[in-house]
Amino acid sequence: MDTRRRLGDLLIAAGMITSAQLEEALREQKRTGERLGRVLVRLGFITEESILEVLEFQLGIPKVVLADYHLNPELVRLVPEGLARRYLAIPIRLDGNRLLVAMADPLNLLALDDLRLATGKEIMPAIAAEREIEEALSRFWQKETAASMSEAAAAAALEAPGPGGTEGAPAVRLVNSFIQQAIQMRASDIHIEPQEGEVRVRLRVDGLLRELTRLPLGVLSSLISRIKIMAGMDIAEKRLPQDGRFQFTLGKRNVDLRVSSLPTVYGEKVVLRLLDQEAMLLSLDDLGFLPAIKERFASLIHSSYGMLLITGPTGSGKTTTLYATLNILSSPEKNIITIEDPVEYLLPGINQVRVNPKAGLTFASGLRSILRQDPDIIMVGEIRDRETADIAVRAATTGHLVFSTLHTNDAAGAVTRLLDMGVEPYLVNSSLIGVVAQRLVRRLCPHCREIYRPEPGSLEKTWLPEVEELWRGRGCQRCSFTGYAGRTAIQEVLVMNEELRSLVTAKAPAMALKEAAVAAGMVPLIEDGLEKVRQGITTVSEVLRVSLGGL
Repeated sequence: MDTRRRLGDLLIAAGMITSAQLEEALREQKRTGERLGRVLVRLGFITEESILEVLEFQLGIPKVVLADYHLNPELVRLVPEGLARRYLAIPIRLDGNRLLVAMADPLNLLALDDLRLATGKEIMPAIAAEREIEEALSRFWQKETAASMSEAAAAAALEAPGPGGTEGAPAVRLVNSFIQQAIQMRASDIHIEPQEGEVRVRLRVDGLLRELTRLPLGVLSSLISRIKIMAGMDIAEKRLPQDGRFQFTLGKRNVDLRVSSLPTVYGEKVVLRLLDQEAMLLSLDDLGFLPAIKERFASLIHSSYGMLLITGPTGSGKTTTLYATLNILSSPEKNIITIEDPVEYLLPGINQVRVNPKAGLTFASGLRSILRQDPDIIMVGEIRDRETADIAVRAATTGHLVFSTLHTNDAAGAVTRLLDMGVEPYLVNSSLIGVVAQRLVRRLCPHCREIYRPEPGSLEKTWLPEVEELWRGRGCQRCSFTGYAGRTAIQEVLVMNEELRSLVTAKAPAMALKEAAVAAGMVPLIEDGLEKVRQGITTVSEVLRVSLGGL
């Protein structure tokens, strides 16, 4: 039976595609060798969801969502990896001798026969989205690869693999596997940590570290050597910290990785920071601002001159907000220059300078040189000392729009920090236009979030006594059973006004500045977070964790 034609006939009968579209898709399929369904979707003739619906309703093939299933490793291993990837098939349930297999193409009779022979089971096909199956297979088999990496296999890896003939080396496969998993899990960092008798590998996902696997200590030397080769670091130097960088391509995505090594008592610890270029090309709507707060922020960034500060602890998204702001403001009519330590992302159309203290290029000296380059907008990665602060505020008073960051608990604290650095109150008043304080909270997983009624006396009722129903994440495969997927920002935006300037002149404490800012319309950080709890974006525990945790 020609299953390709059968699928096409089903779609035509359902009125989903035309005969001419089917013929075009079959010609394209013959040229590329892809599945017919994928070709139809790629050509824009139909959506994958529509194909699933037709197969479900017209043939009675059940449709499944893999996130609703907890994959049993023994069950998944019934189908060899090569076969599973070739046919995009993954076992999800066993009833007696009947094996339920989620498939992208349940009409493929050859696939059904091969699966029956490989497993010795009666195959009951179900249909699932191709993307879900690919993600599930990648997560499972890459984890299996890491878990099964033995000390003997690692010893066979080249100590210092060169550019040729290394693709099959265990260390190469293992490093690639870690990076691929990190990208797919939206991790920001990979930690490879030698400990007594073993190597621990952890990923930082949505701000929190998760253990990925543990490996024999004998693996460490090969792993570190491979990473150093990729990052252009000195593989012979093991006593001093080093930094490096390289790019990794997964499909159509290019991800930059910044590498840092550090000698420890058990060997070198390495952290790889993943820098996804696509993640930085954000719009104002992507920054997590609620409408009223977004208007306040937009008014500040479109000022003709002045200084805007972004504050918060390390890992609070300050760089993301700055880069997104520059991306919004970038145009052929503006000369935008940044000075950073280091340059994390390359922004098109923007002149970026990296601090190099060994060569005498500091934030302060670089900023002086930038002012001679006829800039319209300047971004200073961080104000760390009085000299940099003085130059930045003077630039802001002479017709430049200046963005920078500070490490303070809240927006009002940034104002007093400038004063504590020795910047004169009149310079703060004439330069500073506003401050944004922010934190990152985890978003509820959109696939498993559910409504619930908080119990009397609970944390939720304590902070939101008026709310009868809230959202929480149940936990599913797509979010690794955490209930959260991705992050968003909570913010407070302080806009300078005459009352605040009077307080600055009087060198009033931060609390007085905060009270005046709230009276003038600033929504405090924690209140912004609680509003996002009401909207089902995050949870009370998340908001309290990041807003009350301090620096």
